[in-house]
Amino acid sequence: MGQIPTGKRENGRDGAGTNPRSGRRETEEERADRQWGELLQELRVAQTGVQILFGFLLAVVFQPRFADLSTVDRNIYVVTVMLGSATAAALIGPVSYHRLLTGRRMKPQTVTWASRLTKLGLGLLFCTMCSTLLLIMRVALHNVVALWLVGAMALWFLVCWFVFPLWAIARNNGLRPGEDGGAPDGESDPRP
Repeated sequence: MGQIPTGKRENGRDGAGTNPRSGRRETEEERADRQWGELLQELRVAQTGVQILFGFLLAVVFQPRFADLSTVDRNIYVVTVMLGSATAAALIGPVSYHRLLTGRRMKPQTVTWASRLTKLGLGLLFCTMCSTLLLIMRVALHNVVALWLVGAMALWFLVCWFVFPLWAIARNNGLRPGEDGGAPDGESDPRP
């Protein structure tokens, strides 16, 4: 989230200006409300997956086979649970942030910080997923193939979560609004 531009008086609406990045006419507050709604939808997807994964991780320690794990596998488990905890905190944090700041006329700042926490949470989720896969593959395979499988899956996560979006940004770089045939959500974000 970059700096949210302040608007000018247009079409009889105080503070309504055209956002040069999205091409929308909206006040700073309207923009923050829209961005907050979009962020909440994204968080719902991520939070559900994190909660299921974290619940699974918490249950592992109570399984009879846990006592048979090697020291290395137990250490991987501890790291994985800590990463899962940090992920849950980062992805649930925006809700707390919003709740504590509601009514203080700080919506644009709330959206900015919640977006940052969400990005941090996604990075932690990547680490949690890789660590979980490493633990499971080590227990299931007991050989070096586990590392190759986890490495391949980590690469796939990176491609899906980061490379494809960055590729889309690079591909759209330099296009003027409307040149790309219109984005599915009606929002274009060309870079100068």
